[in-house]
Amino acid sequence: MTGSTLKATLVEKARLLLDAHHGPNPLVLPNIWDVASARIVAEEGFPIIATSSKAIAGVLGTRDDDSSNPDVIFDFVARIARSVSCPVTADLEAGYGLAPTEFVERLLDAGIVGCNLEDSDHHGGDVLVDSTVQAIFLADVRKAATKLGVHIVINARIDSFIRRVGDEQHQLEEAIRRGLLYLEAGADCVYPIALVDRIRIAQLTTALPGPVNITARRGGLSFFELGALGVRRISFASGIFQLENDHLRVAVHRLSESADPEALWQELSSEI
Repeated sequence: MTGSTLKATLVEKARLLLDAHHGPNPLVLPNIWDVASARIVAEEGFPIIATSSKAIAGVLGTRDDDSSNPDVIFDFVARIARSVSCPVTADLEAGYGLAPTEFVERLLDAGIVGCNLEDSDHHGGDVLVDSTVQAIFLADVRKAATKLGVHIVINARIDSFIRRVGDEQHQLEEAIRRGLLYLEAGADCVYPIALVDRIRIAQLTTALPGPVNITARRGGLSFFELGALGVRRISFASGIFQLENDHLRVAVHRLSESADPEALWQELSSEI
């Protein structure tokens, strides 16, 4: 594939990803963690693949705190992108300390057309990165992508809820304030991770002039309810990865205690 053809492919995939945030129903993203899980999601008809940084950290045996070696991470997500034909958006924590231009170059070289970027302060002394500093970073990422000719889809994660910044009202106000800044800076979607209650979701989607991403929760609001509240993107974070590990743990525990592990394996296999 020539350079011009590759760029045209990335441009088209980025457009498909962006358009998916503005369809009649919320974009649903069962976050994956490796090539095998990406292929399964694609084969089941989901049009977009999204990674989970926490799940990938679990696979690689690293911490989900923006301390990973970017060479390792971009090589890993590039393998995922090459394994499927649909657009891939990657959770890339806070950008691993890369300058915006290098970050976007590596993103596109990996075949990735979207990213999550979070505002937790992993390398300083604060809970969250200063909102103005984060907005400038997002704006510079957007400028770098524009210069390279691909509208990568930026999902700006807001961590006021998950980091419990102040009381519940302050968390909401801070999320709205940051959401407005990030959208103005060039983000395409904002992700107030750990926001779960109906009233605050409605207040946030009403206050923000762009798509909002909410995490699906077991026993939480249905996808229909989230859509009715104005949510445009629903993801699972590391939830499916954790579910798979829970199933593995139960199966291995039963095998370890079974008097007849071969017979139990036949039983477990029949349940799949």
